[in-house]
Amino acid sequence: APAMLITLCYLYLWARWGPRSAALVRSTVRRLHRSRCSFTFCARPPLPDERVCLRVGGKVFCTGEAQFLDDLNRWSVLLISPFIHPEKLLPAEHIAFVTESISAHTENLQKGPDPLKEIVKWSDFCSPLAYKPGEPFKLIAGASVDNFSSLGIAFLEDRLQMDNGMVPHRIVSVHLEESALKELAQEAPSVKEESTDMDGVTPAGESGLGPGEEEKSKLEEEREQEETGAGEHHHHHHLHVFSCQECLELENITIEALKSTLAENIPELPDSCSCRREEKEDECPEKGRKRTNLAGKPPNILIYLGSEPAKGRFEQVKSVLRECIDAESYIIYQLQQEQVLRDPWADNSLLLLIATQEPIPEAIHRQFMKFLSKGGKILSFSSSFTFGGVQLRHKNKLRQAVHELVVCRKDSTELRLNLLLSGCVFEEGMKGDGSRVKVLARLSNAAEDTVMVHLSHGSSGGEAILCQAHLELDSNSMDVQTEEDFNLLKMSNSKRFEVLREILMCLGLSCELREIPPLTPIYLLSPDEEIHLAFLKWLEGNVDAEGLRASSKVSLKFVSSWEPGAEVAPSLVPVITEMGTFSSEHFSLQTYQQHLQTKKLGKILLFTEVTTTTMNLLDG
Repeated sequence: APAMLITLCYLYLWARWGPRSAALVRSTVRRLHRSRCSFTFCARPPLPDERVCLRVGGKVFCTGEAQFLDDLNRWSVLLISPFIHPEKLLPAEHIAFVTESISAHTENLQKGPDPLKEIVKWSDFCSPLAYKPGEPFKLIAGASVDNFSSLGIAFLEDRLQMDNGMVPHRIVSVHLEESALKELAQEAPSVKEESTDMDGVTPAGESGLGPGEEEKSKLEEEREQEETGAGEHHHHHHLHVFSCQECLELENITIEALKSTLAENIPELPDSCSCRREEKEDECPEKGRKRTNLAGKPPNILIYLGSEPAKGRFEQVKSVLRECIDAESYIIYQLQQEQVLRDPWADNSLLLLIATQEPIPEAIHRQFMKFLSKGGKILSFSSSFTFGGVQLRHKNKLRQAVHELVVCRKDSTELRLNLLLSGCVFEEGMKGDGSRVKVLARLSNAAEDTVMVHLSHGSSGGEAILCQAHLELDSNSMDVQTEEDFNLLKMSNSKRFEVLREILMCLGLSCELREIPPLTPIYLLSPDEEIHLAFLKWLEGNVDAEGLRASSKVSLKFVSSWEPGAEVAPSLVPVITEMGTFSSEHFSLQTYQQHLQTKKLGKILLFTEVTTTTMNLLDG
């Protein structure tokens, strides 16, 4: 009788929801996610204790008894976002789940999502927490109820794409015990230890097996039998955000070969970009590296615009900032007012830029001061933020007025330019906190009002530059009163950027503006001629008649040769297959071959000297 009842229920659900399978999934997850059950999307027959809710082709959506996960000893924890407290890794009303994926070349397996359907990228709908290498490759992540449903629907409809290029095979919700969440918080790599690119503050995985893992995956055992000279464990910065198992193996084996091959030695990256604090700034050994971070903090720049910034204000300030700094060395984010008291941004940011004229609440002011105490840098444009022996005095006649400033430069010379004023000036109060004050700019009026100061704070290198002139706005962005004022601002625009760059360099940022080199073609290389020929033969059946391999972002056009000087477009890059024409002062294929200690991995290379990003080259 129970089996018949389940069958009748299933028939009823199919009759009612069949044409609307997505609605069925969402409705089921919303209604049951607080109960003691689990949701499973899989490409296999359901288990006896699982109740089928929906079948789509060879895949099923079913519910079953709750699955608990309380031991993460065999999992490698991923880097946690600097805006998230460890104890809040899995917010309320979020579902934790495990995604299992297998290699695309596995026998009798589909090759990936249907290209004719709208693709759903896995990482766009969840926050990864940990992973376990092997076959299947497993990832723990958290997602909102609706986002979890969206991933399941995309899986059922063959539209789900994994970031590591593998094919999703199963998605199952799990209950993370409190002990497991604490373990995640303790094991998560500190953001302060990462000095590399934090793109959108994206998690990056460790390249080894999880702590305490004693058993080795089959792939590892095969590799150990096959490879030589790979006995030592090397820790390197990661090649990918999410690495498939083959890439994880390739990383450890081939890094040494690449390092030996490059004409310019790759410096070993320390835990942070800084020298030790006890070293003097002028003794910091650059040795060819850019001095982009002397505070030991991740290269994040935050822009605080108050509670309700005008639409487009963030992009406006960000654009001006990017014109001044070395954009390849820093990442710029907006710091929302609610994040100031909630998120651990102070430990994970290099510079805070304040660009709001609304009053700064006392609690937020205290957080800004804590940031300075930890060695942070603050740049303030026309804001009410002050500290130490400096106070603000309002002068209504200066409000929204264009006036000439006299800026004292680092070499003791003066620079004069016209800027729009906030209506406030600085004056030194009777009491201070020991902060050292230096005047950087005054107005060229009778009172010689101070409008820009430099202050230091604490013993950890914290410092701030406060300005009561709108350095962040150009003439087109300001509501000026007369045409004369507009022309004065326009004529001072180049000097405005000059002052901005000097201010930013004073705060320790790199403002080296480098000319962007032209894009170069890609060379298809291999140290093994037999493998190279076999790959070319395979390629014949995987490109169109014109040798084009199209993808969503960058298409590759395979050609035997290339005329020097021919244009390389960001969306269409030629790949030269003839190795005889290859030469580069930066890479030696012969040296690479001498140091490569593998039989299979690393035998096919794509080499280019200049490209927009390697992330898009093989996308899809």
